[in-house]
Amino acid sequence: MKIAVASDHRGFTVKGKILTFLSEAGHEAIDFGPDSPKSVDYPDFAAKVANAVSNVEVDRGILVCGTGMGMCIVANKFQGVRAAPCHDDLTAEMSRLHNDANILCLSADLLGDRLVNRMVEIWLKTEFEGGRHARRLKKIAKFEQRD
Repeated sequence: MKIAVASDHRGFTVKGKILTFLSEAGHEAIDFGPDSPKSVDYPDFAAKVANAVSNVEVDRGILVCGTGMGMCIVANKFQGVRAAPCHDDLTAEMSRLHNDANILCLSADLLGDRLVNRMVEIWLKTEFEGGRHARRLKKIAKFEQRD
């Protein structure tokens, strides 16, 4: 799977660990920045990943900031993006199973390395359930098409 990964300065270290984890798991992990822990504005990096997901240049994306919430807000401004801030195994699984989330948003400040790796693994392996959930995603897509 081709996965875009980005962070802000607070998520820089976690981003590096996620990139290594993804590569070791056999995925094509693409670093969308930043390239140092120097202070940056999270919307710039969230937009890069969300744009790549929206334009189907990558299969999925992972964003990391202090809480995961700022990145999530930005990513969900892009058509076709379903970004979800997850904080445990269940939210990671359900974001895929019921919401077909294509961007995982994580907190650098609140989650440990083992939990992050487990959540990423669950999120990547969980398939979208479809059915009644597909009907709901179609309704969401209609909201995106409003002028």
